Amino acid sequence: MTQASTQQFLEIDQIREGVILLRNKAMRGVLMVSSLNFALKSEDEQNAIIYQFQNFLNSLDFSLEIVVQSRRLNITGYLEKLKELEEKQENELLKIQTAEYQKFIKDLIAGGAIMAKSFFVVIPFTLIEIPGMKAVKGLVKRGEILTLTEEQFQRCKSQLWQRMEFVALGLRRCGLQCVPLNTSELIELFWSLYHPEEAEVGYYPEIPPELIR
Repeated sequence: MTQASTQQFLEIDQIREGVILLRNKAMRGVLMVSSLNFALKSEDEQNAIIYQFQNFLNSLDFSLEIVVQSRRLNITGYLEKLKELEEKQENELLKIQTAEYQKFIKDLIAGGAIMAKSFFVVIPFTLIEIPGMKAVKGLVKRGEILTLTEEQFQRCKSQLWQRMEFVALGLRRCGLQCVPLNTSELIELFWSLYHPEEAEVGYYPEIPPELIR
C-alpha cells in the first residue's frame, strides 16, 4: 500500500505572491497581528478599544478567521550563551551575578513550559465574488477543477489585498499592528504547524528559490 504524503491531505494548492491558493481556487491572505495587554489599560482605554473593535466587526461584509498559535519556547541556546559569558567573565562579581541569573531562568522554566503566542487573521476571497464570473460559480458547485488565468489571479489578488488593508486599518484603530505574511513566511508558518518539534528549536528547512515568488 502506497503511503500518502501529507500534502495530499492539505487543501492548499500553492502559495505565490503572498497568497494562499486553495484547490478550489479560493484565496486566503494572512495578517500577523500584534497583541496588547488589555488588563493594564485604564477603564476608559478598555472601553475605547471595545468600541473600536465593535465598529470594526460591524463594518465587515465578509467572513474572516482569527487564529492563535501557541508554541513552546526553547531557550536552550540562550542558556548556553549565558554559560559561555559566565566562563569568559573576568570580573568575579559579574561572574556570580551571571550564574545566579542562569539559576533564576532555570528555576523559572522548571515550573512549566514557556509558551510564545502568535496571532493571525485569515482573510478570504473567491473568484466568484468578481462581477461577471457566474459561469465559474457553476463549476465550483459541481466540484470541477478550476484553472486560474494570470489575469484572474491578479484580479483576485488585488481584491484580496484591498480586504487585507481594510482589516489592518480596522485593527490599527484598536491599537494593534498588522503585517501581511509573504510567500516564504507563509510556507514557514504551515511547515511549523506540521513540524512543531523542529520549529521549537528554531529549525526551518531551506525554501527552494523557485517556490518564492
